[in-house]
Amino acid sequence: MAKQQKRKGKGNSKNGNKYLSWAFAEAAEYARRYNDQARTIYNRKSSKATASVAYAALAHKLARAAYYIMRDNVEFDGNKLFA
Repeated sequence: MAKQQKRKGKGNSKNGNKYLSWAFAEAAEYARRYNDQARTIYNRKSSKATASVAYAALAHKLARAAYYIMRDNVEFDGNKLFA
């Protein structure tokens, strides 16, 4: 019986079209640069994986936050996002 493989790399396909995905990637860079909580998330992820994986994870986290903000019509709360 074959060992089951993990499926990786599917999360960022949900960041919308290529322009929206690019915008979230740019937002991830600015978040990493200017937000201490985002920098902590990025550093933790980049210590276990490559820098590009860490950027993609942070961008996807921001994309999910944007979706729920628009869906629920609530204000952004960084403590919820990076907790």
